[in-house]
Parts: sequence; C-alpha cells; structure tokens
Amino acid sequence: MEEIKDREQLETYLKTCQIESIFNRQIRPHLSLYRFNPGELICSQGDIAEYLYVLVKGKIKIYTTSPEGKTLILSFKTPLEIIGDIEYVQQINFINTVEAVSPVFMIGVDDHWLRKYGDDDPRLLRSILEIITRKFHIKSNSLSFNLMYPVEVRLASYILSVSFDVSDDQFKGWLNSTSLTDAANLIGTSYRHLNRVIRKLCSEGLIERNKGLIVVKDRKGLSTLAGRNIYE
Repeated sequence: MEEIKDREQLETYLKTCQIESIFNRQIRPHLSLYRFNPGELICSQGDIAEYLYVLVKGKIKIYTTSPEGKTLILSFKTPLEIIGDIEYVQQINFINTVEAVSPVFMIGVDDHWLRKYGDDDPRLLRSILEIITRKFHIKSNSLSFNLMYPVEVRLASYILSVSFDVSDDQFKGWLNSTSLTDAANLIGTSYRHLNRVIRKLCSEGLIERNKGLIVVKDRKGLSTLAGRNIYE
C-alpha cells in the first residue's frame, strides 16, 4: 500500500465518482488516497477494521475463508464500491478478504474520524445504508445460484475477471498455473477437475498455458462461454 499525497488527485476522484456530498466538511480533511498493486491485500478477514475504503479506480477480488481453511470467491468489484461499511455499522472486524486484481486506487478514512464526525451525519449514514442494502440484495440473488453453474462457466468467468479490467484498457492479467489449488477453492471445485476443464478450454482454443501462466487466447469465445459474468 502506498499513500498518494496528492490532494488534487483525491478531489478529482471525489468529483468524478460523484461522492463529494457523502463526506461532510469535518471528514474531508481526513480523507487519504491509497494505491494497491495487483495481488496486494486491502484487508484480510478477521483484521480490525480501522479504515473505511472507497474504491475509485481498478478492480478488486472479494473472498471468504471457512474455519476449515476453505476459500470461496464472492465477487469482483469495480468502482464505485465501499469496503468496511458493514464493519463500520456493526463495529466488527473485516468479514471478508479483499485483494487488488489490477492497480487499485482507494480513498480511505480512519475509523476514528468517521465515528467522530460521521455518526450523527444523516447524509453519510443514509448513503452507507443504501450501499449495504444493495450489497445484500445482490448477494441474496447471486451467491447460491452462482455455485449451480458448471465449472466451465465459473472458470471462464474467473479467468476473465482476473485478466481484464473494463476501467483500465492497459491492464492485462493472467492466472498463474502454480496457484491452481487456490483458484479451485475460490470457484468451488477440486484441483483435479479444474485441470481437466483447463485442458478442455485449451483444446478449444479459448486459453493457453504459456511459461507457467494461463492466458486468454480467445476473449470473445471465453466471454460467450461465461455468458453474464457471474462474479461481477
């Protein structure tokens, strides 16, 4: 994580993302702009929620881990998204792990200042309420249904999500073949079955293995297989 000490850039993101009105004049001086590199964790499940973050550029991956150590991907998110809103309201530790997929810019505010100047701000609280209810609506409609998709569709959606960012044409990611066990856990299948599906997609010319990486060879074809990207 790198703090970007550029007030003008921070103000530009507030204006571009139309979130100027969310933060009152007491909170505004305590906002900071942060940059996260691909693969870097923004927060980890169980960590103390010391910050509320607003995603203003880039793509993030959100996943959860069970007490047995099993991980499951919940979604990929692009702007505008808030991380730490549920934790702020409930005063609990982070409930999920959030990881940068592409170069990510976040506006963050320390929980201390948020509680001091935001707890009695109806505009801020209403904005957070709207965001939280939208999240639960989306999750209730999609999470259990996503697991019913065939592994081919889940894998295609996952590869597309880690390989491309619609808000950043310059970003081209990939899936590291050394982390296939993690990928299998994240999409809810076995390592062996995942390898079978990867070989099938390679034979169909949709992806290829190249120097330890799995890269997209036919983005259009892979998108057709995925249909509506179930993770975004």
